[in-house]
Amino acid sequence: MSTVRRTALVLTALSALALTACGPAEDDAAGGTGTTPAASPSAASSEPPSKPSAPSTSSAGTSSAGGSSGGSPADHDVFPCSTFDVTFTASLAEPTTSSYLLKVTNKSTKACRALGHPVVTFGDLDGAATERGTAPGIEDALRLEPGESAYAGLMGGADDGKGRTVGSIAMTMNTESDLEQTPLSASTPDLYVSPDINSVTPWVNNVEDALSL
Repeated sequence: MSTVRRTALVLTALSALALTACGPAEDDAAGGTGTTPAASPSAASSEPPSKPSAPSTSSAGTSSAGGSSGGSPADHDVFPCSTFDVTFTASLAEPTTSSYLLKVTNKSTKACRALGHPVVTFGDLDGAATERGTAPGIEDALRLEPGESAYAGLMGGADDGKGRTVGSIAMTMNTESDLEQTPLSASTPDLYVSPDINSVTPWVNNVEDALSL
């Protein structure tokens, strides 16, 4: 074989090798799939996107939405009724026993509690009506929404020669405080007041209980 032909064969072989080596790059340049594209930054992360955190359940949030076992938080803002919060009437319930039905109505724009017994005095006579029956504690006292009423029974009695008839009474509310109140008056014709015969029930929410306690 001549030298010229041998050289041509070698050059042909080298050219084939060169083309083979350049194949992948050419495929890439032409849009081929010879090389796997690099993953995008978002796909490279193996952690899923974080979820929004749950709403806070702090004690402050709980206290604003609910109350203790004793009632809603609004209950703790309900103060005792005073004579500034109510209107007052007295009506004859039983002439033979000289008994009167006392009624107070919340005239304010806020709820208040009718505590204990009304404090009833008899004109210019000394002393107040004796408390009859047990009143609930302040936490269980009757709650009056605006326009609602509470009742109490004031019992006089038959003439026993020890007292006298009075034409009016004055009433203040029990506030369990030193709040100064303006007494509310009501007419009570034929109310016989004796040192031994007079008493008043605690505030209740109906007429029947007020006159039967």
